Amino acid sequence: MIAAAPTAVPSRAGRRRMVAGALAVMVISLVAALTGPADLPLSGALRELAGRLPFIEVSSGLTEIQREILWSWRLPRIALGALVGAVLSVSGAAYQGVFRNPLADPYLLGAAAGAGVGATLAFAAEADALVAPAAFLGATVAVAVTYWLGRTAGGRTSTALILAGVAMASFLTAIQTFVLQANVETLREVYVWILGRLTTTGWDEVLLLAPYALISIAVVLAHRRVLDALAVGDDEATALGVPVARARIVIVVFATLGTAAAVAVSGLIGFVGIIVPHAVRLLAGTSYRVVAPLSALFGAAFLVAADLAARTIISPAELPIGVVTAFLGAPFFVLVLRMTRRTA
Repeated sequence: MIAAAPTAVPSRAGRRRMVAGALAVMVISLVAALTGPADLPLSGALRELAGRLPFIEVSSGLTEIQREILWSWRLPRIALGALVGAVLSVSGAAYQGVFRNPLADPYLLGAAAGAGVGATLAFAAEADALVAPAAFLGATVAVAVTYWLGRTAGGRTSTALILAGVAMASFLTAIQTFVLQANVETLREVYVWILGRLTTTGWDEVLLLAPYALISIAVVLAHRRVLDALAVGDDEATALGVPVARARIVIVVFATLGTAAAVAVSGLIGFVGIIVPHAVRLLAGTSYRVVAPLSALFGAAFLVAADLAARTIISPAELPIGVVTAFLGAPFFVLVLRMTRRTA
């Protein structure tokens, strides 16, 4: 059991914000379920959802095609977006706490570059079914090597680990570029994957991601007080009884596990891990007792909303979701950078 500094239970205002976050997820998810090339009636969709609850029998009035659209296309995509958004946001908050760096994101230690190499190799081998496993393996191996390099080069310092991540990402990007030049015919597929996607034709991707995402989020939430202690500093955290090295490893490993799984099924969706945790801090303060759960809720709502925008802005065509998050995230990143410089 890892001890940590005592932290106050979330206040009434904090609990209200959590309720607001849950309501935001539900409202945005409902709008996303109703919106698309084939609009669904609100009353029919609500009755259809209610009819799936235990002990409730009600006729929705939806046609068979409408029910198929709702259960096989819209709801799986919403669930996938919510899971990806939640795990990327919580992982981003965890990385920012562990490394005490407000610009840290879930891809800091080379997860994105490793996943990109894995996916590119799978596309080059024309093994589309192996894209997700290859991306997951590439991300986890990249982070493991980065962590080993950081520990051997700089001991226990966060700076050495971050620099190792930068070096690893550059090296893996070079490998990916080499593979692409040798397999130009795969360029379009890799490009689409890199820009992010939440396309799904059923619940397979959701079921694949759910165990990793939920375990990752649960572990980070269980270490909320530890993150509060680490935010003060390693020496202070040690004085409070926190085994800093072990805590950092546990949090980084499980945050990376969720990130790798999310990237494997959705491609590279940037800025989520920076936008959401910082927005939550502006709304609810800096304690991870509130920041971590709110990041999960608002991260889910944010990515479902971004996906809704991606598939409606130029309907019937569809924007890559990574374009939408980058459009919002790049200015936000600059804002955070300016705020960081002012407080440095």
